[in-house]
Amino acid sequence: MTFRYKDVLDRGKPTHEKDDTFSIKHPPMELSKRAKIFSPFDALKGFGDELSKSQTEVTDHFLKDRDSIEDTP
Repeated sequence: MTFRYKDVLDRGKPTHEKDDTFSIKHPPMELSKRAKIFSPFDALKGFGDELSKSQTEVTDHFLKDRDSIEDTP
């Protein structure tokens, strides 16, 4: 089976000169601004809340075990 767009994939990422028409029209975006584009996107709704919950449970368990170890003579 052949991959339909293999030639496009093999070409790789296009490169442009600093002062060609494409680069003038479409200057590269700063990384700080680029990150803002994706920040409101939450692909896994509730995942952050579950991570926080798990972290709290693990921390509480660890602290409970540590306290019981400190209490033993």
